[in-house]
Amino acid sequence: MADRPRLLLVEDDPQLSDMLIDLLGEAGHTVEHAADGQAGLHLGLSRNYQVIVLDRRLPAIEGVDLLRRLRSRGVTTPALVLTARASVADRVEGLDAGAEDYLTKPFDVDELLARVRALLRRHTDRSPVLSLGRQTLDVTTRQVREPGAGGAVVTLSGRECALLQVLASRPARAFTREELLSRVFDEAESLGAVDTYVHYLRRKLGHGVIRTVRGIGYQLGSA
Repeated sequence: MADRPRLLLVEDDPQLSDMLIDLLGEAGHTVEHAADGQAGLHLGLSRNYQVIVLDRRLPAIEGVDLLRRLRSRGVTTPALVLTARASVADRVEGLDAGAEDYLTKPFDVDELLARVRALLRRHTDRSPVLSLGRQTLDVTTRQVREPGAGGAVVTLSGRECALLQVLASRPARAFTREELLSRVFDEAESLGAVDTYVHYLRRKLGHGVIRTVRGIGYQLGSA
């Protein structure tokens, strides 16, 4: 059922996971489940979802850390964090990490569904298309399109799209290579990975798509 909203659930409690999968499925969602943070990171980076629901306490990668990693790689899908922690400091930490909403366990089922619906509306209202000057980047399909009905379309890899999305999100700002490395690439990779993918994007879209700012790093150019 292609028109059903796709939701990623990251929860390690089998009983709660089964209940949420059934509940959200009955509410009209297609639910994909990850039982730990590492699996959640893989799915979140490799597939597109309309909403992410994740537990705060997860094995492998803790929930807030998982969310930070997704946001740093350009994943903007609205996220709801489930937690047994009720302190203001914990909620602030989750929101600062990129969560749109926070729900404390035990929670009311109707409230959970209402919050998921609200996040789904937020995703639907959010434009996935960013301006690159003459061209546009569709973040959902990872396609760059030339203007006009018959304009050429170039499909990017996941990392190419994430790098270009970061630059296009703040077109007036020059990002350092270190900033781009932390937002798009694995921690173990070197700064050379940033230069390599800038080269890939220039080769696909033209040299002007990314401007080198001497002494700083890179900035969105005029594609």
